[in-house]
Amino acid sequence: MILLAVLFLCFISSYSASVKGHTTGLSLNNDRLYKLTYSTEVFLDRGKGNLQDSVGYRISSNVDVVLLWRSPDGDDDQLIQIMIKDVNVENVNQQRGEKSIFKGKKPSQIIRKENLEALQRPVLLHLVHGKVKEFYSYQNEPIAIENLKRGLASLFQMQLNSGTTNEIDISGDCKVTYQAHQDKVVKIKALDSCKSESSGFTTLNPVLGVTSKATSVTTYKIEDSFVVAVLAEEIHALRLNFLQTIAGKILSKQKLELKTTEAGPRLMPGKQVAAIIKAIDSKYTAIPIVGQVFESECKGCPSLSEHWQSIRKHLQPDNLSKAEAVRSFLTFIKHLRTAKKEEILQILKAENKEVLPQLVDAVTSAQTPDSLDAILDFLDFKSDSSIILQERFLYACGFASHPDEELLRALVSKFKGSFGSNDIRESVMIIIGALVRKLCQNEGCKLKGVVEAKKLILGGLEKAEKKEDKMMYLLALKNARLPEGIPLLLKYAETGEGSISHLATTTLQRYDAPFITDEVKKTMNRIYHQNHKVHEKTVRTTAAAIILNNNPSYMEVKNILLSIGELPKEMNKYMLSIVQDILRFEMPASKMVRRVLKEMFAHNYDRFSKSGSSSAYTGYIERSPHSASTYSLDILYSGSGILRRSNLNIFQYVRKNPLHSIQVVIEAQGLETLIAATPDEGEENLDSYAGLSALLFDVQLRPVTFFNGYSDLMAKMLSATSDPMSVVKGLILLIDHSQELQLQSGLKANMDVQGGLAIDISGSMEFSLWYRESKTRVKNRVTVVITGDITVDSSFVKTGLEVGVETEAGLEFISTVQFSQYPFLVCLQMDKDGIPYRQFETKYERLSTGRGYVSRKRKESLVAGSEFPLHQENSEMCKAVFPPQPESRSSSWF
Repeated sequence: MILLAVLFLCFISSYSASVKGHTTGLSLNNDRLYKLTYSTEVFLDRGKGNLQDSVGYRISSNVDVVLLWRSPDGDDDQLIQIMIKDVNVENVNQQRGEKSIFKGKKPSQIIRKENLEALQRPVLLHLVHGKVKEFYSYQNEPIAIENLKRGLASLFQMQLNSGTTNEIDISGDCKVTYQAHQDKVVKIKALDSCKSESSGFTTLNPVLGVTSKATSVTTYKIEDSFVVAVLAEEIHALRLNFLQTIAGKILSKQKLELKTTEAGPRLMPGKQVAAIIKAIDSKYTAIPIVGQVFESECKGCPSLSEHWQSIRKHLQPDNLSKAEAVRSFLTFIKHLRTAKKEEILQILKAENKEVLPQLVDAVTSAQTPDSLDAILDFLDFKSDSSIILQERFLYACGFASHPDEELLRALVSKFKGSFGSNDIRESVMIIIGALVRKLCQNEGCKLKGVVEAKKLILGGLEKAEKKEDKMMYLLALKNARLPEGIPLLLKYAETGEGSISHLATTTLQRYDAPFITDEVKKTMNRIYHQNHKVHEKTVRTTAAAIILNNNPSYMEVKNILLSIGELPKEMNKYMLSIVQDILRFEMPASKMVRRVLKEMFAHNYDRFSKSGSSSAYTGYIERSPHSASTYSLDILYSGSGILRRSNLNIFQYVRKNPLHSIQVVIEAQGLETLIAATPDEGEENLDSYAGLSALLFDVQLRPVTFFNGYSDLMAKMLSATSDPMSVVKGLILLIDHSQELQLQSGLKANMDVQGGLAIDISGSMEFSLWYRESKTRVKNRVTVVITGDITVDSSFVKTGLEVGVETEAGLEFISTVQFSQYPFLVCLQMDKDGIPYRQFETKYERLSTGRGYVSRKRKESLVAGSEFPLHQENSEMCKAVFPPQPESRSSSWF
């Protein structure tokens, strides 16, 4: 017992990282060899906190540390040697048992002999005032092995007094805060402040993006004024914002503990550390202590061409409604991101016309310099023979998750060239607007390419003379939403002809509330109340919507309510429905509306009993404490019973962040002559027209036309089929998050989330003079696959967690109008199919030699179709005309 006490006193007195001494950081005693144990371990799970369900591994070793040199000018300038010994690798989950990938394997077999030798070669650490001045190692060692030694060396960097400073260690240049206590010193590293070369990107929209949190806490334990152990814990957690089942967590731990000390080598004399290092071994070289990027060798991985051949059958047009098509699309994008231009171009040139559109979707979505160069070389915008491919390329650009300035410059350059199709020219300009918006959201508004594109849009709109050019630049501005474009929009909204005025007001409707100033609202009030000129109903109702959705004043609401009863018949009913919808759905304007309605002159039977078939209704598709999905459908008819505008919107909200998922607008005008009806005021001279405009995931697409002009209408009526017209069809990379992490332990981690969908939106408008009936139909079909992939790699062992969901969904909106009498009969229907919902989870551990452990889970369920109200007034008449359908159909006559 006495001998043990003497040994304990010797042990304590020999290790002098003292809080009370003359040092500002960790300091070693002369002529002593410090024997320590070290371990680093990593756990991967879905963030549920159950370590028994985790995958991961532990690397443990003994460590010898010795002080080689101390500056004669100060004790805080020292050179220490760190050497790893007796390395072992094992599972963190002790329940693995016989399934352990490490069972029966020696460390040299797991790590490989040459890697193990490199890991056990000593490194030198030059510390000044407790901070790393230089890190010395041997040249040409494997980067992954050097990173493990960097992770250990970084633990020796500390200070003994409280305060906040910046430190450079394996994580990069980071802000750290020290909290000194009597028995410990705690170092908190702000990982989000670290500056390093780690790459990554994310989806800009907060609804489709991810929330990630990272913490790093290192505790230096102190007993009797001496540091005896270091415990570090680093956590990285990730969760998809709108679907929180896509989640994962990395827990990385380090433990360095002093066991004993022995007599060590004597200090080397000298004033300059460089001379000391040269005397130790001239092969030592100063290298950054910041972790370096490495790529693990991929044995047996297929080439780009081989991978494409293995999945192309899933991307045939007939297979696009299946989840396997989207899954193949996502995996191919990952492969494309490491491919060269020549490889990509070779596949594009060899593919047939049926699969080429899907291949163009994937190549464009890869968003690398090589993929962009390849697709631009492949497409010929001067030709009209590949319009479908050109449009698919442009839509993929518009939906780009993290576009760069080069993509915008490429499209601006193309716009200035010649085109084989005017539709493609319009699409290029519209997508330029979408890219400007995304780059500005990412603090890129002052980039030269963005400034040039903004000038192109605004200058083009100001100088445009042709109606088609004005429409094109307005659509581009609708995507870009430039504040400096508002004066032009007000001018076109108030003085432009019908379709131009309507597009200008709908563009203003897309701006955020801070940009809807008093000046904007004054103009909208003049338009709605027709103070200066007569406007079409579509323009007036849009102006009213802008007022009511942007903090309306008492007088603005009062004047709108007083106008009801003085408007054309169907517009009366439409505005009444809008007000009732605001009250029922508790929209922001509802408080002001209720305040005005307390006065009898505004709230009376005459005003609120107006008949008609136009309607507006908003409801919830799904609602939870942190997110919601809403739908709205408003329909405006002309006084003769012909559809004027049908507007379907679906929004997704995460907390208060909105995403305009879908908008489909069907418009018609000038059809009254077909049934010898009288047009409404201000619409007497409108040309016959019907068309469809779509907005998808906040990106306005080029509208499509059913017919334009009386002769075109008659020709299409005679040759018409019931087949719908496609608005947008293709594969879209919707969610795209990639994060490369350098863990403090030296291990490399990646956190990736991808979400893709195959989408088909189509619309049709049928018109029968014989039956005096019109029908509009909007069909949405989507297949969605979302995957999350988290990996931790040491180059010799890799562990990972993959989670995923997939589903197929369909929504169909149908509005039918019988106008043989007034009030005419209208039936609105919404069909929602049952939705299959599949969840996956895969956990694995794999050695570089090929041996692995895999655990898979799968869960399937069917979400039954839901009935959604489509109108505030229900009637049994709809059921009389249309027999009851399965529970997924919701309809109402009114």
